[in-house]
Amino acid sequence: MNNQTSTIVQRVYNYCNVLRDDGVSYGDYIEQLTYLLFLKMDHENATLLGKESAIPEKYNWATLTSERGAELESHYNELLRKLGKGSGLVPVIFRKAQNRVSDPAKLQRLIELIDSETWIGMDMDIKGEIYEGLLEKNAQDVKSGAGQYFTPRELIKVVVAVMRPEPGMTICDPACGTGGFLLVAHDYISEHFKPLDKAQWQHLRHKALHGWEIVDNTARLCVMNLYLHGIGANGGKSPIHVIDSLAADPGDRFEMILTNPPFGRKSSVTYVTEGGETRTEVQTIVRGDFWVSTSNKQLNFVQHVKTLLNIHGRAAVVVPDNVLFEGGAGETVRRRLLHECDVHTLIRLPTGIFYRPGVKTNILFFDRKPASENPWTKELWIYDFRTNKHFTLIQKPLKHDDLDEFVACYNPENRHERQETWTEDNPGGRWRRFTYEEIVSRDKASMDIFWLRDESLEESANLPAPEVLAEEIIAGLESALDQFRGVAESLEEK
Repeated sequence: MNNQTSTIVQRVYNYCNVLRDDGVSYGDYIEQLTYLLFLKMDHENATLLGKESAIPEKYNWATLTSERGAELESHYNELLRKLGKGSGLVPVIFRKAQNRVSDPAKLQRLIELIDSETWIGMDMDIKGEIYEGLLEKNAQDVKSGAGQYFTPRELIKVVVAVMRPEPGMTICDPACGTGGFLLVAHDYISEHFKPLDKAQWQHLRHKALHGWEIVDNTARLCVMNLYLHGIGANGGKSPIHVIDSLAADPGDRFEMILTNPPFGRKSSVTYVTEGGETRTEVQTIVRGDFWVSTSNKQLNFVQHVKTLLNIHGRAAVVVPDNVLFEGGAGETVRRRLLHECDVHTLIRLPTGIFYRPGVKTNILFFDRKPASENPWTKELWIYDFRTNKHFTLIQKPLKHDDLDEFVACYNPENRHERQETWTEDNPGGRWRRFTYEEIVSRDKASMDIFWLRDESLEESANLPAPEVLAEEIIAGLESALDQFRGVAESLEEK
């Protein structure tokens, strides 16, 4: 992020000071900012560029700047309610929208602050970086839980760099959060395939990217994020579906899937009883296109991704460790995936790089293949980026060049010409090949494989800095608790 963008991000971030006295959280602030920014930019498109407005005249930006006091509050509430109805881009942004600013004077002040900028005059990259900067600040607020919808951008960039999306491809994220994977894929194509012709640009902006997000507020942040990058800005059609992507096979198929499904082992449904009591029930997903029915959310997402891929389509999916070693449904999914897809690469990620700590994760890369009696997976290459690696969100955040060796080992130019860095003479190599036969002969066909010596277990090892060690201890305890919950849930199912 350059200095100009950082300054604007800070300025927009400081708008939150207007609302803090009313107890408005940072997440609620970004929500209100999203509504008002969209209305302001639509107004600028219409008045400065002569484009057709997507907003009915009685609810446009000018109607907000002309009202004061209680009349402003009343009009704003009506505006949010009316614009959330129907289908298309605008209703996705305003779906179930609510005014969180209780003081009309502060709402007016916020409108004036936004009105003081000419947003349409900024470069799309600048506007996009401003908004992503706000989303990242929101993700850092651990108490809000917003971090679960935000994947570190440096990690996304590395995944996209090895996946290499191309013009004309259809790209999907069935758990898109705030849209990080979709945006980085968009930027990669626009940067690496210059100049794109008109048809390629139109496809990239309006047909290439598709996402699903179940949480209304997160979906609106995603749509706005895309909108600020010029994606879905014309035609009024939202590239994001606000629905539970696991509920059914949508029928659509894609050439590439990039996703980090939500953490948490169980799929569940929350409802309110007649007496007003809120209850949550574990939900087992039953779909004819799935290999096995289970309430394990991550296993269901792996099966869902396989369904969504075209034949020869490629996927990169973030999965927790339990997907690699769990028995029962987990073993069934692994064996079927290894047989029906080419599961070629796995990277073991360290703790301390996600905004929700404690969950040990990996990225699984696989290609869907046609039906065959013989297994498509021939060999799985594993890069251990976890053992003896120490990262924290503040003191030592993940940087792009930390994964340069992985990118080189992956060899995206031709992954069929890879070379192990691990040998008997070099037992410290992080890149190692395992055959299909070796994997399926392991207990439960486990892919939770590691071979490096953990220096932290040695008495003579140099301990990391205290703040790094503290974060690692917290992450380890939370990971242990997650595994204990998994054991308890498994016993409940029995």
